[in-house]
Amino acid sequence: MVYKMEAASFLNNLERVAQVRFEVAACLERMVDLLETDESQGDKTSGKLGLESNIADLNLGSKNLRQGVFRLLVLGDMKRGKSTFLNALIGENLLPADVNPCTALLTVLRYGKQKTVTVYFKDSKPPERLDFPTFKQRYTIDPEEAKTLEKEKKLAFPEVTYAVVEYPLALLEKGIEIVDSPGLNDTEARNEMSLNYINNCHGILFVLRAGQPVTLEERRYLDNYIKGRGLTVFFLINAWDEISKGLIDPDNGEELQEAEEKLRQVFYSNLADYCQVDGYDLYHERVFEISSLQALRRRVKDPEQSLEGTGFPEFMGAINRFLMEERAVAQMRQARTLARQSTDRVREAIARRIPLLDRDVNELKAQISSVEPEFEKLNDIRDRFSDEIKSVRDQKARGISDSFRAYILNLGNTFEADFSRYQPDLGFFESLNQGKREAFNAAFKQAFEQYLNDKITAWEKTANQEMQEAFTQLAKRASEYGSAYSRITQAMTDKLIGQQIYTRSDFNSEDNSPTWASWAMGLVSLATGNIAGVFLASAGFDWKNILVNSLSVIGIYSFLAIFSIPVLLTGPLGILLVGLGVGALQAEQGRKELIHATKKELIKNLPQIAEEQCQIIHQAITECFDTYDREVLKRLNDDIKARRLELDNLLEQKQSREINRDSELKRLQQLEADIISECRTVNRVYESLISYNG
Repeated sequence: MVYKMEAASFLNNLERVAQVRFEVAACLERMVDLLETDESQGDKTSGKLGLESNIADLNLGSKNLRQGVFRLLVLGDMKRGKSTFLNALIGENLLPADVNPCTALLTVLRYGKQKTVTVYFKDSKPPERLDFPTFKQRYTIDPEEAKTLEKEKKLAFPEVTYAVVEYPLALLEKGIEIVDSPGLNDTEARNEMSLNYINNCHGILFVLRAGQPVTLEERRYLDNYIKGRGLTVFFLINAWDEISKGLIDPDNGEELQEAEEKLRQVFYSNLADYCQVDGYDLYHERVFEISSLQALRRRVKDPEQSLEGTGFPEFMGAINRFLMEERAVAQMRQARTLARQSTDRVREAIARRIPLLDRDVNELKAQISSVEPEFEKLNDIRDRFSDEIKSVRDQKARGISDSFRAYILNLGNTFEADFSRYQPDLGFFESLNQGKREAFNAAFKQAFEQYLNDKITAWEKTANQEMQEAFTQLAKRASEYGSAYSRITQAMTDKLIGQQIYTRSDFNSEDNSPTWASWAMGLVSLATGNIAGVFLASAGFDWKNILVNSLSVIGIYSFLAIFSIPVLLTGPLGILLVGLGVGALQAEQGRKELIHATKKELIKNLPQIAEEQCQIIHQAITECFDTYDREVLKRLNDDIKARRLELDNLLEQKQSREINRDSELKRLQQLEADIISECRTVNRVYESLISYNG
């Protein structure tokens, strides 16, 4: 079912989500204040409850909510009207629609009170902050120069990595951040750069053009970087209103309808495979026919004017459902889980503390000693889970790196068949005697780069699948270990106070695992996912980011550093090719000679490449699991330590002073009531968001 939404309603919904996000963040902050105050007071009363890790998680959760945005990555080949689409989406003619830095550089568009641009450079050169006029003057190139650079596969600004555009726009202020990527038909280096950002974006907007139905380059990009990665992609077929320009009679409605229907069939046959999610065909919920220029003209003239007939209401309805009903709800669900688990921890600690207030020092020492076997069992769970993580690490690092070695060594066996669709037009041999050999060399090198990049990407997708299965299995084991851990902590409580305590009767089952287990299972993620160059800053664990950044070093440059195409084309083979003449038979013979020489050179270097890169891959896989293991161990150790401190702090206070039971009881009960109140507010806000979306 297609839902329509005008720009104003879309902005209102974004504002609603922003309010919810800030309201929940405020609740988490108040919980932090309550816990910090209590821990401070505990030093003077019955002792701290050991809530430092809960305070840290709540702090980080609140910070992420306040800084959080919905990040949309805009992809598409050059000349598809991406800038026009973005201008129509943001409601202002901000980005130049001709060739400019927004198509030559990766550009992050985010909210700022002042109109500024910050350009980030390679190496150690510091960023440069510019105003808009200076930015456009310095980094805009004319269309003719752009065409020349495109033909030569060169970067317009090779020293620049990306630019951040800050602008006081309503769409951006309400929590949208847009990452505008370079065109797809640029160098492999640019395509690889775009891939580094894909995992940190919530949705992808892939812009196509009605007059150029899904080119081979677009299919190649979709197959390599999009398909099978679990990404949410919206396809925008731009310039739909220009179909009539190619008709004999543009005013003939029947002819136009027939042309549109034929084009729809073409796009469906090309895009349907990329719109399959869990066995469902979501084509009509993910593909939209839009007229960006019409929409832009209306919005610039009158921001309140309806965009009916431009395809934007349908697209905004779909992106609204995705952001509101999927992303926002998922984000709030995690915040609710965090609040509930912190509340559980507080209630459990208080439920244990109150009965122990009446115990004398000797009795308390005996009870603390009695739970030492349970602490050993908790340590045993920690060690066993860590051992399992290391076992999976060793198995996957060895298996995946070995699969890469075998895959690379096999490239020589399939090279001739695989490379046939990449090689440039061999009719270009006739130009070798006319000073155009360098251009052909560049074209052949580009073809070889594409071949290598596609091969590496195909293997990398299988590696990702293996990693996904491994971490899914570890999440299942975390759940099982978490259940065993909870049973032990309940037994500890029973020993300490003579009864079990139940604090989760009003909570869903997803919250019943210990906090460390929920993190290990993926129920709670504290990663910020900020974009900052090619390095991804995060405060939590995301194995995909670690893997992408680590494996980026095995790209085409590792091959080309050893295997040099120009040597083939400028050495004896190049002379031989020139001497073959320009006829069809000679060109075919030249093609065979070139492919044979390329294959020979490739096979000669494959063992060295396989061995060197295999070690890098082994290290990258190992680092993914080691990072996970370190964080699991840290959280487990923090929880075990907190439970010990909870008891040791009480004993220390009892040994040093007389505790006023009545005042302490009142203080702890008030803390519990206040924490529960904040948690219920988070739950209420979450439920209101669900109702609002419904």
